[in-house]
Amino acid sequence: MKKIILFLSISVFGWIGWWFGARLGIMTAYLVSMAGSLLGVVVGVLFNRKYLE
Repeated sequence: MKKIILFLSISVFGWIGWWFGARLGIMTAYLVSMAGSLLGVVVGVLFNRKYLE
């Protein structure tokens, strides 16, 4: 279950980052998506620690 939550949070935050960055160009979308994915890792790990352990 932990891996599924982590995968979903990375995907969702990466997509949100892409959506925000795409307004300024493809490279900005890529970079903001990477930052969003990193934020998704942090949120996923914190969620797992707080609610699934």
